Parts: sequence; C-alpha cells; structure tokens
Amino acid sequence: MRTGFRVRTSPGVRARTGPRVRTSPIARTSSRIRACARPRLPAWAWPWPQVRLRSRVVGHRTRRRSARLRRALWGTGELLVTAGLVLLLLVVHQLWWTNREARQGADRKVEALERQWGAETDPSDGSGAAGSATAPAITDPGAAPSGGTGATAGRRAAAPRWSQAYAVLDIPRLHLRVPVAEGTGKREVLDKGYVGHYPGTQQPGRAGNFAVAGHRNTHGEPFRHLDRLRKGDEVRVETADAVYTYTVDRTLPQTSARDSGVIAPVPRSLVRPGYGYRGPGYYLTLTTCTPEYTSRYRLVVWGTLTSMRPR
Repeated sequence: MRTGFRVRTSPGVRARTGPRVRTSPIARTSSRIRACARPRLPAWAWPWPQVRLRSRVVGHRTRRRSARLRRALWGTGELLVTAGLVLLLLVVHQLWWTNREARQGADRKVEALERQWGAETDPSDGSGAAGSATAPAITDPGAAPSGGTGATAGRRAAAPRWSQAYAVLDIPRLHLRVPVAEGTGKREVLDKGYVGHYPGTQQPGRAGNFAVAGHRNTHGEPFRHLDRLRKGDEVRVETADAVYTYTVDRTLPQTSARDSGVIAPVPRSLVRPGYGYRGPGYYLTLTTCTPEYTSRYRLVVWGTLTSMRPR
C-alpha cells in the first residue's frame, strides 16, 4: 500500500505529489463556474481587465458621439447645398429670366404702338394729310420752336394715364427701342422693361424737362449701357403725333438718388452744382442706377431738343 502526503489543492486540480483527489460533480461544476467568472491571469496582469473594460465603454461612447457628429455634419451639408441651389435659381431668375420676359413684353408693346399709330395716320382715310409738313430744326434749346407743328400736336394730345405706354424711346447708339410709360412705378412700369416718365415733368416736345428713368440691370435693363452715350448722340422720342429728336449734351456720372434737381424744369444737380443748365429750354433727362447691380447712386444723361417732325 502506497503512502504519501496529501496536498490541499483546488477542487478538480491534480496535485503535484500524492494521489489524485476525488471531487464530487457539484464541486467540479462550481469550480468551472468560478474559473469562467475569474480568468486565470498572472498576478502582475490582474488590473488590466478593468482597464480594458473601461476602454471598451469609452470607445463605445466615442463611436456614438462620432456617429451623431457625422449625422449633424451630413444634415448641415445637405442644408447648405439646398440653400446654394435656391440662391443659384434666384440669380438665374433675376439675371436671365426677368430680362428675357421683360424684353419680349417691351418689344410686343413697341410693335403694338407702331401698329396703332399706323392705323391712326393711314393716308387712305385722309387723317394724315394735316401733318404732312415738317417742322424746322431747333438750333437753340432755349428758343421756342418755330412752325410748331409737332409741339402743337403734343399740346393737343390728352395726358396719358398712369402706367400707360404712349411713346417710344429710340437710341440708335445703344440699338434700343423701348416703350415710354407714364409714372415710375416699379411693378407697373419699370419691371416690365419700360422706361418711366417722371410725373410732374414735361411731355416730349414741350418747353421744360422731359425726364425718364429705366432699369440698368434686370427686368429688361433698357439703360444697361447708358454710360456709353457721348455728346452729339441722338435720342428720338416717337409719339402718336410727332417724332422729337434730342441731342446728348451733358452727362453726370454719379449723384445722389435724392438729387431732385436733375429732373427740375431747368435741370441742375443740387449735389454737384457744376452739372446742369442755367436757363429755360427744351430738355431731355435720362436717369438710371449706378454702379451696376446697385441702386445707391444715379447716372444722369441730358440732351436738348434739336428737331421735330410730325408723323
């Protein structure tokens, strides 16, 4: 019979010396459960599982924060792209579509006025015989027109209604033919591509100042290149009764939008008194915004009446 020392060991673990210790199934099961619950690690490595557990928790939180940040950035990017597309569409609408629509409408109105005037002065019914004579040229803008055929016809004409198109402005240098309507309302007149007549100023061919305004950018931009006019250029104003020819005389490159002196009966800038006239005459004033794409200042071109003829 063998004898030896029995070494106390953990259940289910073979002793280094001595015979194998028999353990019950319950003890072996408990030992396995404890072994699974507590990993067998060297003594020096025991704190590391806790560190690893904490790092896993921190990493999971970081990933969640990163996911939220990515979603926020993605949503912000979508909003910025959408806003950019909307702004692009607005720019296209303002710079292209409004010009196209207004120019087509203005051209149709010019054609309608010409047809109307042609029907009114049709020589077959004898209505145009009275105006067959031509008026002499006006050499002095301060003098009254001699002959007076066109001026008299202009005085007999009824005053146009608000926003009514009643004349055509023709500027050969700018290749421009645009209707002239009564008033300077933005929606009723200017945004249609028309040139608006300042209320309170004279009508074409009359002594005083015939003053008009037009858009420089967008909505047909009839006065886009108004700054290209030079001294001596002709500007014609056609009405149902006569054609008035003005000659460009002076230009005011920039003045305040509130400078009402430029459309006075004797036009003279209140902001820059060196620009304008000193005596009465037959004047034409063209105004628009400057610089381009702003409405802070006004560009002014003046002309004087040099000739007129009946239609």
